[in-house]
Amino acid sequence: MPIRTATAHWDGNLTEGSGTIKTGKGGYQGNYSFKSRFEEGEGTNPEELIAAAHSGCFSMAFSKALADAGYTGTSVETVAKLHFDKTDAGFSVTRIDLETVGTVAGIDDSEFQKIAQAAKEGCPISRLLAPGTEITLSAKLA
Repeated sequence: MPIRTATAHWDGNLTEGSGTIKTGKGGYQGNYSFKSRFEEGEGTNPEELIAAAHSGCFSMAFSKALADAGYTGTSVETVAKLHFDKTDAGFSVTRIDLETVGTVAGIDDSEFQKIAQAAKEGCPISRLLAPGTEITLSAKLA
């Protein structure tokens, strides 16, 4: 399997500095700063990128799980809402809420929910984050 890489460059001190984050294959490059991470400033931040990775990973895992169960999904759209809170140990990712909507023909809601939950448990990013982060799932059938 390939090794995935990303790089970050930071200039200056913590509160006044700024930097860039770039994926190894060049598919994404973004600016980040103290304000984009801890306030509402322009740019991205590491936590937002984790949320993007989680929503992408879950959507693919769910699509595969649906196919493995004999269903063809027309689309899966997932939003990951990452909670970045100050705790006794410092700032931490405390919870991620996955909200997904799937368009899948011929499936009832009960089966849809069962497959969505299994996809959440099997998603590699969920497995990475689960030992210290609560992950919730809201799955809706379109």
